Amino acid sequence: MTTYVTIIGAGLGGLMLARVLHIHGIPATVYEAEVSPTARAQGGMLDIHEDSGQPALQAAGLMNEFRSLILGGRQAIRVLDRDGTVLFDHADDGTGGNPEVLRGELRQMLLDSLPAGTVRWGHKAGGTRALGEGRHEVTFADGTTVTTGSLLVGADGAWSRVRPLLSDAAPEYIGMSGVETYLFDADTRHPASAKAVGGGSLFALAPGKGFLAHREVGGTLHTYVMLARPREWFANIDFTDSAAATARIAAEFDGWAPELTALIAGGDTAPVLRLLYALPIAHRWVRAPGVTLLGDAAHLSLPNGEGANLAMYDGAELGKALAAHPEDVEAALTEYEQAMFPRSAAAATEGTQVHEMFYGAGAPHSLINMFTGHGQPRETPAEGTR
Repeated sequence: MTTYVTIIGAGLGGLMLARVLHIHGIPATVYEAEVSPTARAQGGMLDIHEDSGQPALQAAGLMNEFRSLILGGRQAIRVLDRDGTVLFDHADDGTGGNPEVLRGELRQMLLDSLPAGTVRWGHKAGGTRALGEGRHEVTFADGTTVTTGSLLVGADGAWSRVRPLLSDAAPEYIGMSGVETYLFDADTRHPASAKAVGGGSLFALAPGKGFLAHREVGGTLHTYVMLARPREWFANIDFTDSAAATARIAAEFDGWAPELTALIAGGDTAPVLRLLYALPIAHRWVRAPGVTLLGDAAHLSLPNGEGANLAMYDGAELGKALAAHPEDVEAALTEYEQAMFPRSAAAATEGTQVHEMFYGAGAPHSLINMFTGHGQPRETPAEGTR
């Protein structure tokens, strides 16, 4: 029997799974809540790791296409003190192993690699239920339903509608959030901030707060302003009033260098709040027939530069396992999950350590010690929220 796979979510992990299945001749359909590929912005820069994202792209047969997306020079790293003093400056000499690409371009590359009609847009999953014998029903927000074939895969992120089939776990607020903003044409319009950020990533940190910024294409600076505050603190800010919200966030950085505070105060877009959540570090479930999870649906963790890479790796590894066991879905799922659980737990544990280096009592010097003591780390989470 040919394995037929239903994937919920057209993020990087779900699309990677669909691509690997496609090259092995296994049919799949991806259901996505967004109404089109361009329905919303797809986030900022991603550094694609040598031991996760890149092997996934290799398995998908897309390394040449990936190389065409790489933005040179973006592996540069700068760490600044709150007064603007440069504490650490690592130039990108072209030898770094984790090149940077735009998330949106990477996603479009995956979409372009799939047969027309693979993704069904405008299908927001509302709920799922088991029908027995490894089959499931997915109900969409418009009231329509689909019955799965051999396998249902939840690639639908933090608030997965597939996860309840396997686990009662729910993401919990981590005590910190990011406020996202952009500066455009910064070299001309915001030269001091552009100089501070440099050619790649900027980290200006203090205990419980900081600026994570990245130079994208040309003079675009993409920033996450990070603050350790309760959800209620953010709830008291009216983000529909952009000027007032910007002023309130900027006030938390009173006395910081103007080239840093301008990253929020001079933003060219309305500030967008990104509340941050995580699943338990060792999240796992008992094997259930005909269903599994990947990416944030399986192991949402603190933002540390690993999320997108792990999601792609999950998708590739699941696809390879299904291709290796085309007549035995349960054997494929067991093989996939037994490797995925410890892999994701190790990454989440490492993420908590990185988070402490960024925002703990020793920041920013704890981060500099990581850079100087072990060379350039894999984690450069300037994208902030994954």
